Amino acid sequence: MVKVLLVGEAAREHAIAEALCRSRLDPKLYAVMRLNNPGIASLCKVTGGEVTLGNSQDPKTVVETAKKYRVDFVFVGPEEPLFRGVSDELEKEGIPCIGAKRSSAELEMSKAFMRRLMWKYRIPGRLRFKAFKNVEDAVAYIHEYAESVALKPARQAGGKGVKVIADLQAYLSQEKAHVKEEHTKAIHEKYMKDYTDIEDRILIEERVEGPEYTLQTFTDGRTVKPLPLVQDNKNAFEMDIGPETGGMGSIAGKGMFLPFITRDEFEKSVEIVRRCVRAVEKETGEKYKGIVSGQMMCTAAWGPTIIEFYSRLGDPEAVNVLPILKTDLIEVCEAIIDERLNKVKLEFEDVATVVKCVAPKGYPEERNLAKGHPIHVDVKAIERRGCKVYFASTDLKPDGKIVSGGSRLVEIFGKGKTIPEAGEKVEACIPYVWLEDGWGVFHRSDIGSKQLLEKRIEQANLIRAVYRYRAKKGLIGKTIEWIPKRGKIVLET
Repeated sequence: MVKVLLVGEAAREHAIAEALCRSRLDPKLYAVMRLNNPGIASLCKVTGGEVTLGNSQDPKTVVETAKKYRVDFVFVGPEEPLFRGVSDELEKEGIPCIGAKRSSAELEMSKAFMRRLMWKYRIPGRLRFKAFKNVEDAVAYIHEYAESVALKPARQAGGKGVKVIADLQAYLSQEKAHVKEEHTKAIHEKYMKDYTDIEDRILIEERVEGPEYTLQTFTDGRTVKPLPLVQDNKNAFEMDIGPETGGMGSIAGKGMFLPFITRDEFEKSVEIVRRCVRAVEKETGEKYKGIVSGQMMCTAAWGPTIIEFYSRLGDPEAVNVLPILKTDLIEVCEAIIDERLNKVKLEFEDVATVVKCVAPKGYPEERNLAKGHPIHVDVKAIERRGCKVYFASTDLKPDGKIVSGGSRLVEIFGKGKTIPEAGEKVEACIPYVWLEDGWGVFHRSDIGSKQLLEKRIEQANLIRAVYRYRAKKGLIGKTIEWIPKRGKIVLET
């Protein structure tokens, strides 16, 4: 019997737990969680394992739990434990871990490190950027250069704090500069205030447009094995408006591609991730072992372009692919640990999938208002309609009540022959989730819809026509700008 310790308590970890428990090796599942996720707790109980409630981000807690249960390996779900060196401390104790070491996880933790790495090793899909260690220099730069930009915390901050500003009209340049300045200050004062583990504070990147998608991969440091492409939908409300969230739902097509991403774009995306994995090893001296995911965008500048990296599976993107993984996940993990991933063939059900998140009102900006509400989820009714529930930010209390943790409540997974078919199945399950005290919940009904899918396809076709034309002219990775009194100049990206 294999004993596995799972670190984390979100829907992503619930999906990981379920995939691990499907193994023919009859695993015993243990978990260390901050909140008592009812889905994970149930799987631990069924397999004869146990739950430890504690700080899942703390290396000492994770190591002690792993030693207590004498587990064969640890699977880390979220990013923060990796940033804090959980994998490093486990290895010191001789306990294998599916999860990048601290030095490798910097690919996600520090967006400035990632950008510098891509430039140093001339990896395609890189963007022009400036990183700042203080807010004064960042504000001075903003007022000197009137550009369309993406303003970001220089550190991974749970997907929060990113603002893209199009500065296209000269008569609005002062107003846009004011907006940029205010958001730059907000990044420094609000989104980066709790993080002291990197020097860079603010990242300013060139603004790009195009359809986004996520390429999730397993790697043992030598081999990179891609999972099917997924597109997450970050905005809180229908048709991509509202504040950015951790993700309100995601879609995946049949096979490895999305309907708006070609085989060539997929292969170029995989090659970008491969080159970054090799570059991390050259830079740090450590093999990247675990999971690495590229948050990609198909842009006019490059075609496949890196927006940011994850050192773990996405959430909700993991919930699209793990339920349809036919390959034994424990065997995949053992192959990563033993550096023989090249001998494993990843197989998936040939279906389209849609995931929709149900969140309490207050999320994402007033999470304190979204906490502590009793939840009702009719799991059996959802399963009768051919879908599955993955519990997210929820806490199972000793009296059997489940209360909200302040973030997304559940993620509902459905599959079908097409994305719209899967989307309709999931949509029919939304009424079976509510808060018993009457506090409101919300979701995005358009995720997986034919209308939104057509919008993505149209956007991709427009961008593709531009970058293919630029490729014919030898302009991929180059930007043409007009400088007053100097004329046209070509900047290499």
